This record gives sequence, C-alpha cells and structure tokens, in this order.
Amino acid sequence: MENRRHPQRSHEPSGQPCSRNQRVIRVSIPKPEMNQEQVQRITQRSTASFSHTTLRVINLLMTGDLSRLRSDHIADELGISPTTLRRRLRVDNISYQELLDQVRQYHCECQLEDRWVPGKTLAWKLGYAEVNSFYRAFKRWTGSSYSDMKLQFI
Repeated sequence: MENRRHPQRSHEPSGQPCSRNQRVIRVSIPKPEMNQEQVQRITQRSTASFSHTTLRVINLLMTGDLSRLRSDHIADELGISPTTLRRRLRVDNISYQELLDQVRQYHCECQLEDRWVPGKTLAWKLGYAEVNSFYRAFKRWTGSSYSDMKLQFI
C-alpha cells in the first residue's frame, strides 16, 4: 500500500475544512454612514434608538429609487427574509411603511426648500403610483393642501 500525503487543510471560521487552492473571503459589512442629524430630521428619533437593520433600511430608502423599492426588495438587499425584516423593524417600534413615508416626506421637504415642483412630478419622484395618494400624504404631513402650498411659491 502506497503512503499518500493529503494536502494540508486549513479551516474556515465556520470550522469547515478548505483546501489550499480555495480562498477564504471574509466580508465585513460596515455600518451605514448615516448623518445623525439627517436621521433625526427624517424620523424625529436619534440614531441610537435604531438597530443596524433599521439604519440600513433608511440608508437604502434615502439613496434608492422610491418608485421601485418595496419591502421585499429591501429584505433581499439585506440578505434576510421579509418576515425577519418586519420583525427587526418592529423591535425598533417602526414599520417599513412608516420609514418609507418619513423618507418621502423628507425628500418632499428638501425639494420644496429649493423651488416649487408640480405635484404630478413630485409624486412620481417620491414613488407614488397615483398623484392623489401624494396629495393626501402631503395634507397629512403639513396640514394644508398642495395647491395652497403652490400659492406660497407663486
């Protein structure tokens, strides 16, 4: 019987062996670089009151296309199930829809600080399928109608 030498094996952090030809890639996920003042303006809460997951959701909503981002897409991006996403947000006493609404309101306020934009255009930028949904949300946020706001700009 021939004496064969087996290649020396290293072990991954999980304890699973890997051969010399395999590389172990370690990925560390950095915490999102969120401006604390921005998060506080958006949510009316400090960043310390949110988990890492919630901060990542806010970051994705702030930088993404609001017309295409749905909670299941966000969950996929985070590498978790939609149920886990809902559960983690619930621990922070917030829902995906509340975060989405707060980010939309923030973007709306920022847009209107610069100049007036037609409601239809702004609704589309904020990801509303129907302009009337945006008008109702605007009334909820500000207490006045969008057409009343238009009169202040003109």
